[in-house]
Amino acid sequence: MSAIAFGATAAPQAPASNASAGSIGIRLLDVPANEANDPRARLYIVEHVAPGAVIERRVAVSNTTSSAVTVALYAAAATIDSGSFIGDAGHTANDVSSWTSITPAAPQIPAGGTATAMVTIAVPTAATSGEKYAVVWAEVRTAAGSGVTEVSRVGVRIYLSVGSGVAPAANFTIGSVTAERSAQGNPVVVASVHNTGGLALDMSGTLQLSAGPGGLSAGPFPAALGVTLAIGSTEPVTITLSDVVPTGPWLARITLQSGLTQRSAQATIAFPASGTSAPVKAVGPNGKSHRTVIIATIAAALLVMVGAALLLLHRRRPTRGWPEPYSTSATAPTSLDRSLVGAVRSAGGARLLGGNPQRGRPQ
Repeated sequence: MSAIAFGATAAPQAPASNASAGSIGIRLLDVPANEANDPRARLYIVEHVAPGAVIERRVAVSNTTSSAVTVALYAAAATIDSGSFIGDAGHTANDVSSWTSITPAAPQIPAGGTATAMVTIAVPTAATSGEKYAVVWAEVRTAAGSGVTEVSRVGVRIYLSVGSGVAPAANFTIGSVTAERSAQGNPVVVASVHNTGGLALDMSGTLQLSAGPGGLSAGPFPAALGVTLAIGSTEPVTITLSDVVPTGPWLARITLQSGLTQRSAQATIAFPASGTSAPVKAVGPNGKSHRTVIIATIAAALLVMVGAALLLLHRRRPTRGWPEPYSTSATAPTSLDRSLVGAVRSAGGARLLGGNPQRGRPQ
């Protein structure tokens, strides 16, 4: 039996020892200074490296059981499939796992104790470019009787981007919003998210409803965690609402993020009595599609660059007794995608419907 969890300390489903309570956990201790504000870098090993580079990270392995245990620490392959980050079975190898060593590899941890280990990733000079994935596993094997061995493991993800120069940019768009009704009768909003950047994404975010019946507002409601978008993929991000939220119509404003990359979109929706409604195209804060907003932002930035280049050429021309032209400055346009961040207030101070119906779900 193999129990799998990722991120900070997590309890395996199978017992980690002969003890009736407690678990084995693993968490990342080191965060690079340039990634200190990135929430993903606090949970996972997220790094962009050049071929030939060596990186090191410390992990803490804890034992909250009532018995001493020997924990096997090793790296194994991982993939991203259908919106999930999946650690491959056993000691399946790939490029990243073959470049990774962990010291000590099998610490014995007393009951209630903690051990620190060093994870070293040495990237070969001939390594190919691209983002690659693996997991640092903490594994415990226990005899369950009748010749059966139970295996429990928890891990820390590795997102390793290999290439020269700066890291590829992370980016995504929110394409459409669909209103649904769950089997239990709860309103559900599903956002279709497309990864348009050069890195995998771990999605989180919130939904805010406004302009509802009688001017009601509702939320914020958190997006279900655990959705990972591979490069170039499109996956649904689901937000489940309280069953007291009326049918609508509503102005639904969704704000999603992965690390430091954040995007917002909105659509007018109404929840069906059952089943699924037709998808509604998501638009940016000015009523334009995300594609239009992105193109407009890029065009504006190009105009600023062209203007600056022309001004520089003009200044370099020789003058004959005339004074230098006055200096000018241009400011790049603020990203329109960030303008929806913040709370949404109801018209006329209407009542608020709030709350997160998903009590007990991991954050």
